[in-house]
Amino acid sequence: MARVKGALMTRKRRNKVLKAAKGYWGSKSKHFKMAKQAVMKSGNYAYIGRKQKKRDFRRLWIARINAQAKCNGMNYSTLMHGLKLAGIDLNRKMLSEIAIADKEAFKAICDKAKAAL
Repeated sequence: MARVKGALMTRKRRNKVLKAAKGYWGSKSKHFKMAKQAVMKSGNYAYIGRKQKKRDFRRLWIARINAQAKCNGMNYSTLMHGLKLAGIDLNRKMLSEIAIADKEAFKAICDKAKAAL
């Protein structure tokens, strides 16, 4: 049986890494060894960033809801508790959008939450 050499697959693997490292500064985009390290590291950062993005948006939504709730004489936690008791099932993203775009509707939501407490 003939001996199989791995040149083709090795070249494909290296080109894939170098393509992913395109645009990196200096030898990180030219040399395979450094490109491989940089691509692995950037992949880790991207993975972590996808998780952090969810946290950051939730924090932003809560800050917006809290600011508008304080204008209506409540704080965030009492508003959320009141909404739960009132049976209003709105997520934080939608509540923050309402708080920004339609202050009258948010005031009505706050009044319902106050009444439920």
